[in-house]
Amino acid sequence: MRAFAAILAMILTTGVAAQGAPKAPNKNAGQPAAKSTAAPTATPIPKPRLATKPAAKPAKPAVADIGTANANPAKPPALREAYAAMSVADRMALQSGLTWAGDYSGAIDGEFSDRLADAMKAYQKRRNVVATGIPTADDRAAIAATASARQNAAGWRMVEDPVTGARVGIPEKFATKATPGPIGTRWSSEQGQLQIETFRIETAATLETIFAQQKKQPRRRITSSMLRPDSFVMTGMQGLKKLAVVGFARNGEVRGLTILYDQAMEGSIDPLVAPMMAAYVPFAGYMMATAAAPAIRRNVEYGSGVVVSAAGYIVTDRELIDGCPIVTLPGHGRAERIADDPDSGLALLRVYGARGVTAASVADATLPNDVTLVGIADPRMQNGGGAVTTVNAHLQPAAGSRALDGSMTPGFTGAAATDAQGRVTGVLVRKAQQVVAVPADTIKRFLARQSVMPNSTPNGIAAAQASVVRVICVRK
Repeated sequence: MRAFAAILAMILTTGVAAQGAPKAPNKNAGQPAAKSTAAPTATPIPKPRLATKPAAKPAKPAVADIGTANANPAKPPALREAYAAMSVADRMALQSGLTWAGDYSGAIDGEFSDRLADAMKAYQKRRNVVATGIPTADDRAAIAATASARQNAAGWRMVEDPVTGARVGIPEKFATKATPGPIGTRWSSEQGQLQIETFRIETAATLETIFAQQKKQPRRRITSSMLRPDSFVMTGMQGLKKLAVVGFARNGEVRGLTILYDQAMEGSIDPLVAPMMAAYVPFAGYMMATAAAPAIRRNVEYGSGVVVSAAGYIVTDRELIDGCPIVTLPGHGRAERIADDPDSGLALLRVYGARGVTAASVADATLPNDVTLVGIADPRMQNGGGAVTTVNAHLQPAAGSRALDGSMTPGFTGAAATDAQGRVTGVLVRKAQQVVAVPADTIKRFLARQSVMPNSTPNGIAAAQASVVRVICVRK
């Protein structure tokens, strides 16, 4: 991830910005609301300030272990100690917020570095406060407000790519459509002025070979690029569009992200390139930019639920319906929230007077390693449709709840994990920045506390598919 910090720095200082003449930075960017002359959600989003340090100056090494002999001695001990006293989540939130403010161009990894301290000083200078490099409570609040306003203005959302298994940050205000791409998924504007596309290449070739192939794609004119042992980045032009590409290698495959956009959109999209690059999570195990703070929740969010009783009881993901005054099930009406369990991540809904529902068979068997997920993908992933779909998946070996090996199809939170006989052996929930399958025995104990007796009669795969319903959370 330290290598990725250098990649992001290069993107901001010599990449996207190099495509045209530098423009004067917005001096109001990142100012607290009381001092700002513009509404916090005004668009286009202010551009990030470009790095002002000479390019020839050698970069200082990243800090491997804050507060130890490995820490960079160039920074005062008080500065290092101040960051060491912060939690990893707080440091990640600061990195993410400063990325959105346009001051930070490193990895969102929770590590202290000169780059982070210098970004904090730059932000403080623009706020006209003492530039110590140590964030105060007011600084943190102002940074969070700046990031939130710009995320809301862009319609920012983290999504799981069902094709490549990566997590991608999408500015949904600009990228309104999701369609299958040649070797990934493409999010684009209505007329294609903006295209954000994932790719996945399974190959025995070296990363250097893939890097060279990406540079030689038709109509590409690369103006800056960098190759690292496990990653690469390049920026330039493709035809008349601005271009940014990042790729990561692991276990015989390369996963990456390509961003293309018209030059007429650079005022809006240039400031989003670094956040999109920083938020991209190619493989499980890479730090997520959104792990530091709660994600921006959509006003309407889609998930799945499993009918477990003919009386209209539905088990789903607790986080999906968190903060929802209205929960609806298409074809069944509004649902009442009966109970939830923070430990397991489950929630129980009920639709009164439900008719024609099919109750799933909740198995007594333990979760197998290989399961079939049964859920209803987000409408954006199926052109507005609401069809029940199945996905083969692998669960990581462990006792109790089992983490999903890979990413989750958008809309599958609350989906059923079934065995070869169509029995529900688990339910998918989001928990501690992971997607896990809560096993059947935990589901049964949760239902027993609510005096709900689930169906346990085997009724086949078709019945399992019929038992899954779409759950819609309406927050406004």
